[in-house]
Amino acid sequence: MERLNLINLEFDLADRYNIWSGMTAALFLFLSYFGTWQSQVQRYLGGSSLTQSRMGLIMNGLLKVPMQFIILFIGVMVFVFYQYFQPPLLFNEVQRSEVLNSNLSDSFLELEAAHDALFAQKQERLGALLNAVEAGEESAIRSHQAEIQALHQQENALRQEGKAIVLQVRPSAETRDTDYIFMRFVMDYLPKGIVGLLFAVIFSAAMSSTASELNALGSTSTVDIYRRSLVTKREDNHYLAASKWLTAIWGGFAILFATYASLFENLIQAVNLLGSLFYGTILGIFIVAFYVKVVQRNAVFFAALLSQALILALHFVNGGEVAGIPVNIGFLWYNVIGCLAVVIFGLCLQFFLPTSTTAAGEKNS
Repeated sequence: MERLNLINLEFDLADRYNIWSGMTAALFLFLSYFGTWQSQVQRYLGGSSLTQSRMGLIMNGLLKVPMQFIILFIGVMVFVFYQYFQPPLLFNEVQRSEVLNSNLSDSFLELEAAHDALFAQKQERLGALLNAVEAGEESAIRSHQAEIQALHQQENALRQEGKAIVLQVRPSAETRDTDYIFMRFVMDYLPKGIVGLLFAVIFSAAMSSTASELNALGSTSTVDIYRRSLVTKREDNHYLAASKWLTAIWGGFAILFATYASLFENLIQAVNLLGSLFYGTILGIFIVAFYVKVVQRNAVFFAALLSQALILALHFVNGGEVAGIPVNIGFLWYNVIGCLAVVIFGLCLQFFLPTSTTAAGEKNS
């Protein structure tokens, strides 16, 4: 069922997660996130000393790997748990209740009965597989694995039929329920006190991270745009009020995005995909600023615009064809393409831009 494949060594640009995308494309993503993103940089700037800021950066890197391992390990454990304990046909309990209260309840209950019978067959095959593994019978192991895989495909087919019934009851329903699996596990199997504590931790962590992001967006918008370019000579109280209003506006924008987050496969993918659309360009700007000093600000500005346009165009045609050529690239590679595009476009534009324009830009800066 490919849930326990630790490392995929096959090089495939279309595959989002393999050793190559993890070691190269994801490297660019994390360099941009931890090195250039405002929500992270403000933490370093908030350090009482340079040593403390460096320590914060180091701890970010050291803690990120075990934290991600724990998250993935929990997912694996929940997957294994549901191999031996009956999972629901639909993990979204609200949608199940809506179906049971409709005129399609009988059809849905028949699907649940078929799902239960399929799970019983799967239990028998899993037991036989474990016996074959203990006995070291390779042919029996392969045979039982094929049988379990076939049962898993039948289970997925039943889930699709159940989701089709949900759509008949409520056509606007979002049937992707992957983000409900862990929550359903928590609600069904953990003690009540632990459930409350766990949800409190989840909400507090979400609020902390959201507050950090909104504060970064509000302060950056106020200082870099509003105060510098729009209203340049006002008292501090005015800019404080403007910062609060801009933070509220960004909060509304975040809520608007959250209403469309269900369009993604899951929330983790949504974060990685949206980040990959912009992280590469931002990292490229910083790389040019630090290491390609021959490229001046005008060239960098237009290079960033071209790079961002390239990434967005690539994303919209991804999975299709351009001039008969198939385009299928994992979104993590957007970070590499965006970063390199800024550097290459910047060098090319700097070569073609008139010297006087660049000099004027340097003088004004």
